[in-house]
Amino acid sequence: MTIKENILHRYKELVQDRIDVFQDMISGLTIDAQNDAKGSAGDKHETALSMMHIEQEKLNHKLKEVIEQKNILDKIDATAVHKRVALGSVVQANGMTLFISTALPKITIDNKNIFALSPQSPLGNQLMGKEVGVSFDMNGKNYLIEEIF
Repeated sequence: MTIKENILHRYKELVQDRIDVFQDMISGLTIDAQNDAKGSAGDKHETALSMMHIEQEKLNHKLKEVIEQKNILDKIDATAVHKRVALGSVVQANGMTLFISTALPKITIDNKNIFALSPQSPLGNQLMGKEVGVSFDMNGKNYLIEEIF
């Protein structure tokens, strides 16, 4: 498995795990609301149901965001070779390993920290379309693209 395939695989696992957790939490709230509806009455009951509904809406919003991240990852072809930075590129710059995909938590593979960036992020936007050897300044720091996988 290439480094890019390994990175993509790990991020897909991470996102799927988050989807599963949110779906489990939403299911748990639905079950709690149904059980609460069977045995309660009055204002206290209405407040509890309302709070559960608000929490369920928040979880549904987070689930939607994570599904959007999964959709972006699903569009990436880990076997594609890029001469210029594009969606799915793994970029070595200033000793950092950056995965151009969607904003996700840092992961570590083979003792290397991998940072997933959205192409719309400030750094991701600066990297897009650039080639190996190109340098640019951002926030007073100079970046040099050392390698693109």
